Amino acid sequence: MAKKIDKTNILLENIIDAIQDVKGTEIISLDFKNVESSISKFFVICTGTSNTHVKAIEGSIRKTVSKKIGEKPFHVEGSTAAEWILIDYSDIIVHVFQE
Repeated sequence: MAKKIDKTNILLENIIDAIQDVKGTEIISLDFKNVESSISKFFVICTGTSNTHVKAIEGSIRKTVSKKIGEKPFHVEGSTAAEWILIDYSDIIVHVFQE
């Protein structure tokens, strides 16, 4: 029997690849699948070195995920100041922080 493809894991892999493509650092993936009251299955946290770098990480994530799996975030916060950006893909919430 073939293993069922988990869309959340594919999304997670694409997000992490997108962060690495633009040299995001301190990438952490927190698994909340077994936490009953969790608002998402995963949190991904990473760091950029400046506002420009944080914005580039956001752009890379959005472009990669949209291009490779056709997903768009439900909500994005913090893009204007780019000191901390939250990208909500429902099952995965990404936090991009400036150092």
